[in-house]
Amino acid sequence: MKTKAVRIYGVNDLRLEEFELAEIRDDEILARIVSDSICMSSHKLALQGDAHKRVRAGLKENPAIIGHEFCGVLEKVGSKWAGKFRAGDRFAIQPALNYPDKNGAATLWAPGYSYQYIGGDATYVIIPKEVMEMDCLLSYNADNFFMGSLSEPVSCIAGAFHAQYHTRGGSYVHDMGIVEGGSLALLASVGPMGLGAIDYAIHADRRPKRVVVTDIDDSRLKRAQELLRVEEAAKQGVELVYVNTKDCGDPVEQLKQINGNKLFDDVFVFAPVRPVLEMGNKLLGHDGCLNFFAGPTDTEFSALFNFYNVHYESHHIVGTSGGNTDDMRESLAMMAAGTLNPVFMITHIGGLDAVSQTTIDLDKIPGGKKLVYTHKKLPLTAIKDFGAKGKEGGGLAALFLGLDKICTNRQSLWCKEAEDYLLANAPDI
Repeated sequence: MKTKAVRIYGVNDLRLEEFELAEIRDDEILARIVSDSICMSSHKLALQGDAHKRVRAGLKENPAIIGHEFCGVLEKVGSKWAGKFRAGDRFAIQPALNYPDKNGAATLWAPGYSYQYIGGDATYVIIPKEVMEMDCLLSYNADNFFMGSLSEPVSCIAGAFHAQYHTRGGSYVHDMGIVEGGSLALLASVGPMGLGAIDYAIHADRRPKRVVVTDIDDSRLKRAQELLRVEEAAKQGVELVYVNTKDCGDPVEQLKQINGNKLFDDVFVFAPVRPVLEMGNKLLGHDGCLNFFAGPTDTEFSALFNFYNVHYESHHIVGTSGGNTDDMRESLAMMAAGTLNPVFMITHIGGLDAVSQTTIDLDKIPGGKKLVYTHKKLPLTAIKDFGAKGKEGGGLAALFLGLDKICTNRQSLWCKEAEDYLLANAPDI
């Protein structure tokens, strides 16, 4: 059968193509993709091409389908997996397979980076045996698709929180996770992943007593406060404080004062900006752990870190690149239970035809997550602009006006009703 997909051939060489998929083997599964959320990691892949660590073979001869935050429906299951999966099942995928090579070492192969026939920005894909063998094909039991596309980025957040560590009373035993009942600073954290981290911090089982969120943009901070309210955090036993550090003479001292004149147990840095990272270092208290969450594109990116405090104050630093399968299961379960509602991460909607340019320009497009529906033809459009687009007229006017009516009634947030309306009314690609 034929599929349409966006594949990468080299640096910023992304092509929307139609090509034939072979008949699946007994150890493969044919799947229909419905939605994919475009990740900054795909932008980095476009910037780096063959130099990216997850590229498996030369892209010019072996173009890879991009996109790794996807959700869909299984169409045909190979006989090897017939006892575990069924056609019609909804699914999400943990792309970080950690599949072993012939020597047993974990590889970096991942859907969305390394394979010709599987990635999120496609209509149909063939799921290779590696995904099932590593238990990375996950059931998704919900009535929508967009949350399934958010499960991978949410799992990255869960994994980062689990990766934090602290020592236990002078011993060499490490307690994993943030300090329960402690203090947490989330720096430059009102972008999509930062918002997800705030949501996770106040709703996960292991919660801090105080969360201080910083940014330098008043409008972004205001939106964050509307979506993740101080009152809701208080119901969960968490004091949530938002701070604009742009005009602070001494932001470290101000944040310290907010934290009861104390430094922080855990600090997360959500921007690959040297001054922000160095500020995070200065905010660490005794046995504090700094999580450098933001992945830089500059391979030489570095910053000053106080190694006197590493020695005498037991400062730690950690970084994670994605979550694992357990993190993704946790994310799916929390979303299914309504404990997490990361829909606020989504700010733009588009079709498969919008993927290439959106991926290349992602760092220049404001807002949060860009969600695409891969069987649809639709320009990338901010949810807040649906009404204006509809009033412009044209063939998509009725669609945008309908979507605007639905989303306006929900704080300009995406929702199941909007998804159903789009899937029923948007033009097919």
